[in-house]
Amino acid sequence: MPELTITHIALLAAAAVVGVVLGWVVRGNRTVSEKEAINAGWQEQLEAQRNEHQRLMEQNKSLMEQNSQYQASNTDAKMRASELSDALKEAFGRRDELQRQIKEIRGDLNSAVRERDELRNTMDASAENENERGAAIKERDDKIFKLSRELENWQDRLPPLIERYKQRNEEAERLEQDLAEAQERIAALEDMVGSDETRVEPVDPEALGDDLDASNEPMDQDAGEAAAADSADQPDEFSSIDEVEEQEELEEELGAAAGGNVDHNSRDNLKLIKGVGPAIEKTLNELGIFRFSQIAEMSEYDIDRVANRLKGFRSRIHREDWMGQARELLLEKASG
Repeated sequence: MPELTITHIALLAAAAVVGVVLGWVVRGNRTVSEKEAINAGWQEQLEAQRNEHQRLMEQNKSLMEQNSQYQASNTDAKMRASELSDALKEAFGRRDELQRQIKEIRGDLNSAVRERDELRNTMDASAENENERGAAIKERDDKIFKLSRELENWQDRLPPLIERYKQRNEEAERLEQDLAEAQERIAALEDMVGSDETRVEPVDPEALGDDLDASNEPMDQDAGEAAAADSADQPDEFSSIDEVEEQEELEEELGAAAGGNVDHNSRDNLKLIKGVGPAIEKTLNELGIFRFSQIAEMSEYDIDRVANRLKGFRSRIHREDWMGQARELLLEKASG
């Protein structure tokens, strides 16, 4: 092994010193780097903590707001719960009321079902008569339509005849009045014939002239003139019988015209009215009266027409109440 010299030791010592210095420098540099790294790490940690602290503060603030909202929501929820409790109680009350109503409705429903069954049985029982009733209604409607057509026909034909009848009636009344006056005049003349005004006094022949003779014989010429004067004073109404007969012919014409358009099946048996016999029924037919409805609706004018043909029947018509009997017979006919 070679010997170590001072040079060698010095070199080793220098190398050791250089190594130590280099190690110290390297260590210092490493320490500075580590310190800078540690400082940077601490800065990062501090920044992270600062950020975390800021986040926690914001989170705390948000939680405080949420807490306030929660408390408000809790208050609202309590109020809502109270309202829901009241509503629930009210709902329970309504439920009980509805249950009572349901029970009542069920009772009414059962009653309605029973009534429905009874009505159904009634309808089934009356269904057999429905066709006959419909046929009767149709027949009645046809008869009403036919009678309405006849009525329209008569409304066109009767006014001229009625007007003519009124004129003839007025003429007949006037002629009857004139006839009564003429009869009074005749009675007065007959009274004069039996009185002292026509008594023959004795005549003194010497008081007469040579050309005159006393005689009780009537003078032909004077009598003829007096008769002519009386005939002139008497009105021409002594011939009014023809006009009265013409009026009766007019009434018969009205009756015949009415009878010509009335169906025999639509005529009523007028003899069912108390006080109306075959002869009176024939007279009523001649006047155009064939149905109970016509008698039930008779006016004073119609009663006068009948009384003119049936003398003394005006009071009898009211006494026996022909109109009331005709209405009762109409009701019986409609119900039958």
